[in-house]
Amino acid sequence: MDKTVADVAAAVNCIEDGMTVMIGGFGGSGAPIELIHATIDRFRQTGSPGNLTVVNNNAGNGRVGLAAMIDAGMVRKMICSFPRSADPRAFTDKYLAGEIELEVVPQGTLAERIRAGGAGIPAFYTPTSYGTDLAKGKPTAEFDGRMYVQERWLKADVALIKAELADRMGNLTYRAAGRNFSPLMAAAAAVTVVQASRVVSPGEIDPEHVVTPSIFVDRVVEVPNARQEEDLMREGVAYV
Repeated sequence: MDKTVADVAAAVNCIEDGMTVMIGGFGGSGAPIELIHATIDRFRQTGSPGNLTVVNNNAGNGRVGLAAMIDAGMVRKMICSFPRSADPRAFTDKYLAGEIELEVVPQGTLAERIRAGGAGIPAFYTPTSYGTDLAKGKPTAEFDGRMYVQERWLKADVALIKAELADRMGNLTYRAAGRNFSPLMAAAAAVTVVQASRVVSPGEIDPEHVVTPSIFVDRVVEVPNARQEEDLMREGVAYV
């Protein structure tokens, strides 16, 4: 099955108001900048407010990518580990104004909640956050003399991720640290949209090298010269 689409606009036309969207990336590493900007364009063109819940390790940087989405008022809630960054003004301004909600999740717990969503595991226990404000209101239990906090799975309507190489069926490989949360998010989303630096024919990727198999991927678009968040910031780019 050929899952390629013509451009980034067509790739993200499945995103609607009120959805939960997972976005890959560890800071700028593996961040699908072009898909994020296409999503911003989509909501601006339709005049829709967005009201998105976004799951990401961070909460944006500068005025590009996720930060630009937040700046545009399209994000109702952020679920992340690190809302602070080198230039967190987009999120900070919205948060201090009471215009965006924040759910802070320890990084390992965030990864496991996403993995659980993809594996069909509705809840699990972890010692992380026990006795802190992050555990308030959550069920706890004792196992082998140690207290644990119950955490719920995370699932999404759509995941936006970046791959290094894809075939037309949606099998993916990643570049180094760009892999980060993307394989987990692909499994935890109802629809997974991928921008890949290069798209090849089925069979051109060694099956031993496939990280995300095609069963978890719905749309693939080739973006051969993808921009890096840090480069855009150094250039003073603002996606407005």
